[in-house]
Amino acid sequence: MNSLTIENSELSCKDDLRSESSAKRVRACVLGATFDTPNMGVGALAAGTAKCILHRWPNAEIFLLDYGKEPNTSKVKVAGREVEIPLVNMRFSKKPYQRNHILWLMMLAILAKLMPSRTMRARIIRSNPWLRRVDDADLVLAMSGGDSFSDIYGLQRLAYVSLPQILVLLLGKDLVVLPQTLGPFKSRVAKIVASFILGRAAIVYSRDQKGLQETVAELSLKSKQDRFRFNYDVGFALDPVQPAKLDVLGLSPERQSGMCRVGLNVSGLLWMGGYTGKNMFGLRADYRKMVYQLIDKLMVERQAEVLLIPHVFGEGGESDSTACVKLFEELQSRYLCRLGVVNGRYDQGEIKHVIGTCDFFVGSRMHACIAALSQCVPAVAIAYSDKFIGVLDTIGMKDAVADPRFLDEHGIVEFVMRSFAERESLKQRLERKIPDVRTNVLNLFSKIEIQGVQQAAQ
Repeated sequence: MNSLTIENSELSCKDDLRSESSAKRVRACVLGATFDTPNMGVGALAAGTAKCILHRWPNAEIFLLDYGKEPNTSKVKVAGREVEIPLVNMRFSKKPYQRNHILWLMMLAILAKLMPSRTMRARIIRSNPWLRRVDDADLVLAMSGGDSFSDIYGLQRLAYVSLPQILVLLLGKDLVVLPQTLGPFKSRVAKIVASFILGRAAIVYSRDQKGLQETVAELSLKSKQDRFRFNYDVGFALDPVQPAKLDVLGLSPERQSGMCRVGLNVSGLLWMGGYTGKNMFGLRADYRKMVYQLIDKLMVERQAEVLLIPHVFGEGGESDSTACVKLFEELQSRYLCRLGVVNGRYDQGEIKHVIGTCDFFVGSRMHACIAALSQCVPAVAIAYSDKFIGVLDTIGMKDAVADPRFLDEHGIVEFVMRSFAERESLKQRLERKIPDVRTNVLNLFSKIEIQGVQQAAQ
């Protein structure tokens, strides 16, 4: 068994089953982050986590434990090299008899936990390939999609990300909750689930300092407060990767000399009114109307060129691509040669590179904003939840959050225009702060030691 203990503010992983003398590769299991997603925010979290792991243990073996019909392997560029990261697929469906269904796995884990002997317990776990992979991991790290450890999107989403974490705890593994937004938890059921997981995790990171303290108080976990830590979002460490081919409609991929390029990320989720289609986030501003007004202001008053940049790909639903292309097709004749849209699909590193070519950025997806800010591109985040201000406040950019839950369309547009006018000073602030943020993120696992593993030089 592996055990994580906190001693003198350090984590130490002791391996009782393997030779203490022989060096080995760290096996890291990551929950709640995947590359098989149209949402590049989730991809950024998966890639950022992989980079932090490999910074600490360059030869680590990383695998994702997430839902999917079939297992697959993603090839990801991390710190200048290509890494293969397999997905160990679980199922979350109406057919619980499948050997890799999360409910079946949990039942086996409970059965193993009830066994009176270690031999019988081990026999049950080793009989199932999915349980065996988790049990063999040296590190189990939970990301929950960055903001899904909450009931803000409904209890089903919370169950979706929580069940694998409960499975890990039932197996007796130590769980590390990676930097993410914790809560809010509105229902009693959500609070019980969150308290169970966070109260038993070996260590809990939050990317929001204020939210961290609120979660500890709300869930009555003050007695375990020493396990709770702050760290920046791992997306700040994501590497930008230049696409082999960039398809931009309406504009040259490279900005014109002397022309200010503004990147605008239009959220398909907000464009359609949230998952319910009925303004589920309680926005005071009409999001669509605000986008039209903002584009017009930037084009007419500031003579800027605007590049529409999706951060969630795909067709229909909450796809940014669909919203951006429709907007471009509607407005291109009005703003000839100064409005463009990123066409096609790109991975998390490639779309970050595109965002980095802008002089100023406005985003409604938080990791699109992080992609800008982490490259010292001044940006304004159009928030629909508290996660935006919580994360941006940690880098001293609280004043870069425009919240349509409290501001109308006119207020949002004026907010953005003021920030646009101050973009040079914002850029200087970022240039002073971001290098330290990136260093902090890369050293996320610097306090974790695993017996029998040679640590990378820091």
